[in-house]
Amino acid sequence: MDKKVSVKVCLGTTCFVMGSANLQELIETVPAKYGDKVEVMGVPCLGLCSIDWEFSKAPYVKVDEDVIKEATVEKVLKAIDEKLASK
Repeated sequence: MDKKVSVKVCLGTTCFVMGSANLQELIETVPAKYGDKVEVMGVPCLGLCSIDWEFSKAPYVKVDEDVIKEATVEKVLKAIDEKLASK
């Protein structure tokens, strides 16, 4: 069986304030579009903005091990499509 694509939406304070609240719609959109091929979860913090705080590109989402900076629903869906095409 193919491994699921893992999508982790950072819900830490900075990401949440910078727009990850809008990304919560992925939790409904993704299962409807991809079925059980993709698993979406909110995580407390990915710790990514602390690496480069001054130029933070929040909100962050990880699709498998790929980090998406300044994530939008469109960017995340595109990354999922690319992952599924390469599996």
